[in-house]
Amino acid sequence: MSRHKYPFVLNVLAALAVFAIAYTLYQATALRYDVVIRGGTIYDGSGGAPRVGDVAISADTIAAIGRFEGRGALEIDAEGLAVAPGFINMLSWATESLIVDGRSQSDLRQGVTLEIFGEGWSMGPLNEAMRASQLNELIDWVGSEGEVARLLGQPEDAVPELPWTTLGEYLSFLERKGVAPNVASFVGATTVRIHEIGHAFRSATPLELDRMRALVRQAMEEGALGVGSSLIYAPAFYADTAELIALADVAAEYGGMYISHIRSEGWQLVEAVDELIAIARASGAAAEIYHLKASGRTHWHKLDTVIARVEAARAEGLQVTADVYPYIASSTGLNAAMPLWVQEGGFGAWRARMMDAGVADRLEAEMMVGSDTSESRLVLAGPENVMLVDFRTDSLRHYIGMRLSEIAARRGVTPARAAIDLVVADSSRVGAVYFMMSEDNVRKKLALPWISIDSDAASIAPEGMFLRSNPHPRAYGAFARVLGKYTRDEGVLTLHEAIRRLTLLPATNLKLDRRGALQVGYFADLAIFDPVTIQDNATFEEPHQLATGMIHVFVNGTPALLDGALTGALPGRFVRGPGARQ
Repeated sequence: MSRHKYPFVLNVLAALAVFAIAYTLYQATALRYDVVIRGGTIYDGSGGAPRVGDVAISADTIAAIGRFEGRGALEIDAEGLAVAPGFINMLSWATESLIVDGRSQSDLRQGVTLEIFGEGWSMGPLNEAMRASQLNELIDWVGSEGEVARLLGQPEDAVPELPWTTLGEYLSFLERKGVAPNVASFVGATTVRIHEIGHAFRSATPLELDRMRALVRQAMEEGALGVGSSLIYAPAFYADTAELIALADVAAEYGGMYISHIRSEGWQLVEAVDELIAIARASGAAAEIYHLKASGRTHWHKLDTVIARVEAARAEGLQVTADVYPYIASSTGLNAAMPLWVQEGGFGAWRARMMDAGVADRLEAEMMVGSDTSESRLVLAGPENVMLVDFRTDSLRHYIGMRLSEIAARRGVTPARAAIDLVVADSSRVGAVYFMMSEDNVRKKLALPWISIDSDAASIAPEGMFLRSNPHPRAYGAFARVLGKYTRDEGVLTLHEAIRRLTLLPATNLKLDRRGALQVGYFADLAIFDPVTIQDNATFEEPHQLATGMIHVFVNGTPALLDGALTGALPGRFVRGPGARQ
């Protein structure tokens, strides 16, 4: 048979072959993305006007933004939704809660994709005594050695052992264990001080300071973001300005920041801000104030002076910023109501002193007197404005949610004596919420362009062991509250500016690599929410309530929340600072 006998058939077959090849190529091209988010209102994090468009993700990276034909293996209709970079929590205490539950529900359901740790205390570097103390603290909280061993990836019948010593090892442990959000940390100035000096109320010797600086250098090379201090507490308060400059100077060598819970938020607030600015000027490090506030009615007016001080420093060329949580109450322990001298030596020594009748009498008198050298939150707030929220001892948990003034009246003692007795009886610092800030000041702070947002809380869930105590509602609502109450409802911020404060501003301040913005080539951390319904629901009386209105959350290109439901994915990574050497 001649090969030219049926040219029509051959032509048809050839055409079909060409079509098949073309269709295969088309399919390969059309399906080149893992995820395409269609028709959302894109807020890129810059603070500029939003635009409607599509966002495509390939692997862990934003691959395209705009309007395009390419399809994704997963297609999401985002019409009517805000598509933003994932939010950055500038102060998170999820260091232990993520070990217990890596899903990070309270923060993830608000769009948080990066948790920043290290307010004074960090999870490394640890010496052997500190490792033992950290392990015991985790066991006390969880309640079982076997459960802690399981959480640490060890046999439940084994004696648990903390599997890290340095800060970098801890963050790598979280990544290996599996957590939903990304994680990063400052190295704690308090931690390196305890490592070398313990809890002594004295200055560091030159040799001790050299060793502390070496610990900071090691942490920076492992990926720390800088040095964090918490100067209102013991033993952090025992460090003088020169010591802090020496540590911040090392961080600055690696492009790191100095960030601080400053030495006073009441009587010496302005002076404490001046100290932070002086540290920034002397060390060359960028500096940030943790949860900026003026505490106590008689000090509220000082916020204007503080703002003026910061803006003058910024005009001078110093990079000085701050973060806040959007509430009028703070949350810490009853230790914040007591002078620092009684806390020297750590918790055991503190508790033992208070069991001495003479010391307790002296302490009771001092706790009710405010001064430049004793930042008593009992005075700043007033005992009627101190709510007790966390006890270790079952027999004391009936006090949760009650005010210190009411507890004192029931026990027939002064509020100061009640606080002393409760710390001794519970063998803990006793968690407390202090109502002592101004709502007008909250709005004033949120309006400032150099303010980012923090929760100053663990990332938890309304279930299991987390229900043993009542957290501050900021744990469940800080970010949703900014977007709902203060942006949509009150207009303190525009939505595009609010998103900038939650994303690109902190990412830029921290010098993070390809985080904090919706840009091609950046890591695909996204928060997709309904701006009409985003809402915090937690209250001080009923705090265990998840925020609503967050629809989808992606971390490194992987969906951790889809259609408002957890996917179970744990794609979080250790995000390293600018000086990392590995």
